[in-house]
Amino acid sequence: MTQQGGSGRPAVAVISSHVARGSVGNRAAVFALESLGFPVWAVTTVSLPWHPGHGPAPRIVPDDREFAAYMQALASSPHLLEVGAVLTGYLGSPEQAEAIAGFIAAARRVNPNLLHVCDPVIGDRSGLYVSEAVAEEIRDRLFTRADLVTPNRFELEWLTGRNLDTNDAIAAAASSLDAPTALVTSAHPLLAGGTGNLLIDHGKAVFAEHRFIEDAPNGPGDLTAALFLGRILMGASPEKALQLATASVFEMVSRTCKRGADELMLETDSTSMLKPMAMVQMRHMALSPSPPQRA
Repeated sequence: MTQQGGSGRPAVAVISSHVARGSVGNRAAVFALESLGFPVWAVTTVSLPWHPGHGPAPRIVPDDREFAAYMQALASSPHLLEVGAVLTGYLGSPEQAEAIAGFIAAARRVNPNLLHVCDPVIGDRSGLYVSEAVAEEIRDRLFTRADLVTPNRFELEWLTGRNLDTNDAIAAAASSLDAPTALVTSAHPLLAGGTGNLLIDHGKAVFAEHRFIEDAPNGPGDLTAALFLGRILMGASPEKALQLATASVFEMVSRTCKRGADELMLETDSTSMLKPMAMVQMRHMALSPSPPQRA
């Protein structure tokens, strides 16, 4: 059984990027989980001054051998039993995936109920923004072995090699994964001017939709993955976790854009993570039967 701290909740190991300014990667995920009351083990895979979308962003990537030793130290920690979940995101080099996979394997040996959430941060509608080597290592060592995955539609297309031009196609691709639960962000809208998140959980599909916001700041995907994980760990059903996470992110993005800010204002809108007031449209979707396999 997972040991718990004073919060009464398991620790979450969050392994992703760090920026000095902004609310993306670990800056978003760690704040979200801590706001929900979870202790966090934060691991930095790459450090940047800001999101590259704001301009040239020199990278500091840990030496691969030093990073592997760092992850091994965490895997050997007498406190490893505290960790009840691992959230993996953006990687700085292909070699980091093996070290992270080793840490997850060690944590599973201590806690067989460990939940691994893979947010495969590899690209968007403009294409891959990591090297193919990084994307392949995330796919082969982390994504295919996770319990829960949170790709955006474009990442799922690349990871599965499918054309996801409809929500039925997204659902079919998500259903083909080894992970029993997939939360796909940036799914196709059902209403004009909308966008939403499609959840496939053990063969059932639920869509959470809200108004599309132009020129949204970076970080909603990182925030969605963390909040969804946090709600699951708090005992919410996947559908309820989807509703709450989607409402929180929509509310925070809306408020940020109204202020004219270029980064999510997590510190100002932390109450939106705890008790979101925004309404999202929830729909159950019938999954289309899979086509028969050719002999």
